[in-house]
Amino acid sequence: MTAAVWRAAADEYCRRLACRHYENFTVASRLVSARLRVDLARVYAYCRTTDDLGDERGNRALAALRRWRDDVTALFDGETPAHPVLRALAETVARYALPAAPFFDLIDANVQDQHVARYETWPELRAYCDKSAAPVGRIVLRLFAVDDPRAVALSDDVCIGLQLANFAQDVRVDAGKGRTYLLQCDLDAGGMAGATRALCERARALLAAGRDLEAMAPVPLRLQLALYRLGGLAILEAIRRRGYRTDLARPRVSRWDRVRILERAVRDTLRGDRNARHLGTA
Repeated sequence: MTAAVWRAAADEYCRRLACRHYENFTVASRLVSARLRVDLARVYAYCRTTDDLGDERGNRALAALRRWRDDVTALFDGETPAHPVLRALAETVARYALPAAPFFDLIDANVQDQHVARYETWPELRAYCDKSAAPVGRIVLRLFAVDDPRAVALSDDVCIGLQLANFAQDVRVDAGKGRTYLLQCDLDAGGMAGATRALCERARALLAAGRDLEAMAPVPLRLQLALYRLGGLAILEAIRRRGYRTDLARPRVSRWDRVRILERAVRDTLRGDRNARHLGTA
């Protein structure tokens, strides 16, 4: 198999993985170039593969993550990886001169999941999210050539806000894995519903940063960011309707709600683009 054929197969693997696990990937990526669409799929496939390895049980997860770290280290040392995701990702890393830290942070977060099953306070959980959620946004900003430090800080907040919304949604799912991201101090103060509500309130406050970030982003990225923000808010609303008892059942965002999220994201993106062009000609 030639290098070109091998890379095409690896990219198809990444694309399928991204589309299967990231509902908004296909929608948002239609506005970006074919080249950037490939790069985004590679990054999302890396994130998904890392998380899947972390979802293994006990020592199997730690062993798998150690091997993965070794493979990623080899990639950044200039060696040719064997795994199709890393084989494809290597080209993107080289093209954008992506730093290694965010990729290793995602691995470290999954290793931490094997040792830490609960968090006492918000600073402790925030430190975990800085490794498990924020790196994804930082990589995506580099792909879109956004290097403003303000944008990085806003992106961290949006990514962490979305992750908190997912944590609040998946209380029952995470309990089945022997862990919880509800803060122990909130559980002591308000029980299950109170702790879930407190997590949702933190998520909502962080997601609010999305509007400022969207105003700084190019149109294709702006749509993607709007979908993240509005999708996170929709999850929070579904949790509220359940009385914050996601330990009993996992709430879902309906198909109709997803259609409305897409419509609103497109509308907000186009409105922001018109405003930017108006300011540019004023």
